[in-house]
Amino acid sequence: MSGPDTSTDAVTPTRVGVVVLTMGRRPEDLARGIRSVLDQVDVEVDVVCVGNGWDPTTADPPLPPDVRTVHLPENLGIPAGRNRGVPHVVGDVLFFLDDDAFLPSATFLADGCRLLAEHPDLGLVQPRVVDPTGLTAPRRWIPRIRKGDPAHSSDVFSCWEGAVLMPRPAFDATGGWADPFFYAHEGIELAWRVWDVGHRAWYAGDLEAAHPVIDPARHEYYYRLNARNRVWLARRNLPAVFVPIYVGSWTAIQVLRWYRDPAALRAWFGGWRAGWREDPGPRRPLHWRTVWRMTRAGRPPVI
Repeated sequence: MSGPDTSTDAVTPTRVGVVVLTMGRRPEDLARGIRSVLDQVDVEVDVVCVGNGWDPTTADPPLPPDVRTVHLPENLGIPAGRNRGVPHVVGDVLFFLDDDAFLPSATFLADGCRLLAEHPDLGLVQPRVVDPTGLTAPRRWIPRIRKGDPAHSSDVFSCWEGAVLMPRPAFDATGGWADPFFYAHEGIELAWRVWDVGHRAWYAGDLEAAHPVIDPARHEYYYRLNARNRVWLARRNLPAVFVPIYVGSWTAIQVLRWYRDPAALRAWFGGWRAGWREDPGPRRPLHWRTVWRMTRAGRPPVI
């Protein structure tokens, strides 16, 4: 039996293609996030900054010279904006970062790439998210029904989208983020698609990304797009028998959650109706074997 490899040949670092999405409204946060990526060690990063309805070449302060830019004259929405950045980076691993998030540890990407290398069945990794000022993180940042300890890692069936690591072949196999969604629930569809192509989506409680605690309802379209995209999730992805079950369970949940807020419910049901009336894009139902795998892992796609 041969002994351990004691050669001193340098190991080629993993190259990570990083897509940073921004509308140009948070220049200081954007600069901090990009700097936290460029400061990563033991990996090679290839970074593109995608300006969604904004030209990143006009950034003040200017972006570092080794960061490429993509200018989308029109705001195409969050998932479509991320997708537009992917062809402009190289690397076997992709990392998506929103402009108000950053990486507190310089080994974040190396640690994440090591996790992917040790577990080749993983197709998506979402880190634990913390507020940099110490505020208590919202429970929604832990993408599982039984939240438990935020430091506990587990399989998941959705993801918080602000910092996501994926092997590029897995991303390509899924077809990418759901372009039509614009905002909300694209992380659920991406996680479902990861499971459907034979991989697992993973919440890594031992990896940490930073993001301020912000009320998502600050967006005027929050309630409407949450409801529309919940219906679209079902119409695009679920076997037909599950579509009314999934939509019905979430309708009941939202009524119980917001029955004291009639304005929120009105906006939500406006989006619900739009979800049935408007075109959600191509339909690709999950395979039955995927439904079975998800069920065995603790989350059948009915809620």
